[in-house]
Amino acid sequence: MQMKLKLTVAAAMATLAGFAAAQDMVVKIGHVAPVSGAQAHYGKDNENGVRMAIEDLNAQNVVIGGKKVKFEIVAEDDAADPKQGTAAAQKLCDSKVAGVVGHLNSGTTIPASKVYNDCGIPHVTGAATNPNLTKPGYKTTYRIIANDNALGAGLAFYAADALKLKKVAIIDDRSAYGQGVAEVFKKTALQKGMTVVDEQFTTDKATDFMAILTAIKAKNPDAIFFGGMDPQAGPMLRQMEQLGLSNVKYFGGDGICTSEIAKLAAGAKTLGNVVCAEGGASLEKMPGGKAWKARYDAKYPGQFQVYSPYTYDATFVLVDAMKRAKSADPKVYTPELIKTNYKGVTTTIAFEPNGELKNPAITLYVYKDGKKSPLN
Repeated sequence: MQMKLKLTVAAAMATLAGFAAAQDMVVKIGHVAPVSGAQAHYGKDNENGVRMAIEDLNAQNVVIGGKKVKFEIVAEDDAADPKQGTAAAQKLCDSKVAGVVGHLNSGTTIPASKVYNDCGIPHVTGAATNPNLTKPGYKTTYRIIANDNALGAGLAFYAADALKLKKVAIIDDRSAYGQGVAEVFKKTALQKGMTVVDEQFTTDKATDFMAILTAIKAKNPDAIFFGGMDPQAGPMLRQMEQLGLSNVKYFGGDGICTSEIAKLAAGAKTLGNVVCAEGGASLEKMPGGKAWKARYDAKYPGQFQVYSPYTYDATFVLVDAMKRAKSADPKVYTPELIKTNYKGVTTTIAFEPNGELKNPAITLYVYKDGKKSPLN
């Protein structure tokens, strides 16, 4: 009886030891974007990309430093507000996340980047495009999408060289993103011999643009460039049609380059005059774009906007660095990020010394019958 009891206890202890060895190490990945307010459609799409990456990683039974890892998302809402963005960043620091994917807006990402740097947590954005993000030289800041220098310039080149436009008016929403991309467009347009006939300003909360569009109409431009996001661009396109600006081209960066803008324009014919730019290849030309998009649509029907392939890749970039460092400790794996050479869905991701993506592509889009179509 005693012998049997000893064997039972030994077996139980062996089982417990095996169970303990099989216990997953939990690694938390933070994500921040606006999931409330007018820009929630972008934020939800971004968050979906991270969630999908984490599901795929957990299915791979990733091992880091000899331990099987279970990844978890810690999702925060910054409502596209800089103060809420820094508060969300501090919350993730306090939660001891291993890394962060985000934010969406340059206006939230730039101040949040200092918070992450100060607490030693790396973050990778697949959406914020203002070049000022990487200027402080933080070793914790990375971007896997082309910045506004590429987007604004690419649009100005197309306006001048392909469309032979001469006169342009510029509107921006005074956000870090809107001002940044508008400034680059203006500078390049002037270098290409175009004339800027008017400059107007709005906000990222406005919906009535009749006064500024009326002022612009009097200057008879060939095109309007808008530095801002689709919740403003949609109503602006409707109001342009109402004012008889139906033959005026309408340029913008990735902030307006969404499927949602077609809904927000509510049938306005001016949607057909839109030329917008995204920092990356079209889904059709991304290495894994078509197959990835089919999986995304099956999981999140009708929610795709722009950036989810990049947030998906950003999550894998963080984990790739952890695997190479054999540690999920930010202090240990952060130095590995700069050595990244990761074949992602969007492209092969490698970084410049300042954390910018090497060799970024841009794609121009137009809208045909309400559908976004790549030009190049």
